Amino acid sequence: MQEKAARNSNPTEAGRAHDVHVDLIAVVVAVNGYEPCALTIGEADTLPSGPFELGHRSLQSGLRTWVEHQTRHPLGYIEQLYTFADRDRIGDEPQQRVISISYLALTRDEQGPGSSSRRWRSWYDYFPWEDHRAGAPPLVTDLLEPALHRWAASAKLEGVSAERRQRIAVAFGFGDRPWNEELVLQRYELLYEAGLVEEAQRGQGPASGQLMPGRAMALDHRRILATGIARLRSKIKYRPVVFELMPPTFTLLQLQRTVEALAGRLVHKQNFRRLIEQQELVEETGETTSDTGGRPAKLFRFRHAVQAERAAAGTKLPLTRS
Repeated sequence: MQEKAARNSNPTEAGRAHDVHVDLIAVVVAVNGYEPCALTIGEADTLPSGPFELGHRSLQSGLRTWVEHQTRHPLGYIEQLYTFADRDRIGDEPQQRVISISYLALTRDEQGPGSSSRRWRSWYDYFPWEDHRAGAPPLVTDLLEPALHRWAASAKLEGVSAERRQRIAVAFGFGDRPWNEELVLQRYELLYEAGLVEEAQRGQGPASGQLMPGRAMALDHRRILATGIARLRSKIKYRPVVFELMPPTFTLLQLQRTVEALAGRLVHKQNFRRLIEQQELVEETGETTSDTGGRPAKLFRFRHAVQAERAAAGTKLPLTRS
C-alpha cells in the first residue's frame, strides 16, 4: 500500500510544523503456543511507537527504526493499517494536533535477544470477550450482555434506546444474530461508549460503575490494537498472510490451530484441509514429526510460488457455527 504523509490543509496553519505531531504505531502480531500475541512495551500497556522524524527515509522505515530500537525485534511483513486523526487527539503542547499512522506487522517470535521492556501478550488479555474457540465466554452472557442492555435502557429517548439495542445485538451476536469475528473494533467502541472499559473513565476521578474484564492500554492503543485484530481476521480469509506467522515447516493441524487462534473460533477440520489442498497453498516436505503426541504427522511448507501465481489466493475459513 502506498504511504500517504499527513498534510496540513489549512493555509493559515501552513509553516507552523509544531502544530501537527505525527506518530508511527505498530501492531506487531505473532502466534506463540496457539495464542495470538501483540508485541508491547512498558507495562505491556503500550504498542511500539515513535514520532516521524525528518531523518526517516519513509514512514515505514521510521516505524521499523522505532520498533527495532524499542524491542530489538526486526519486522518482516508490514502494511499500513489506519490513520487516527480524531479532533480530541491533543499533544503535550497547546494547540498541538496528534496524528497517528498505524501499521500491522506479522512476524514470528524467534526468542532472540530482546529489549527488557519488550513483552508478548495474548490479545485475549485485552479483549477476553473475543475468544470463542470454546464457545461464547461466560463473561459475555453473565456480565457484558446485562451491562450493555442496562446502558441501552438508560437512554432518555426510546429511539436512541432501540438504536443502541440493535447495535449491541449486531456487534455481539445476541438474540438470533450470528457472531461475526471481524467486528472487534465495533465491540470495543460500544463498550467504550457505554463506559464499560477503563479508558472511557480516565480523567473523571475514581472509576464509577462496572468495568469489563480486560487489560487497559495507554492512550487509545487498545482501540488501535482492536483495529489491527479486525484487519487480520478479515485478511486471513482471502490472502495467505497466515504463513507469515508459521515456522518454515509445520503440520496441517498446526496451521489449523493457528488460524483458529487468530479467528477466535473453530474451523471444520475436513473442510479446512480440503480448501488448503484445493488452493495448493502448501506442499509436502517428505518429512514427518512425532511432536504431535500421536502418529507421525506429515510436515508441509508454504508454496512461495502461490504469491506470484495467485495474488488473490487465501485460506478462506470454513468456520464452525454454533
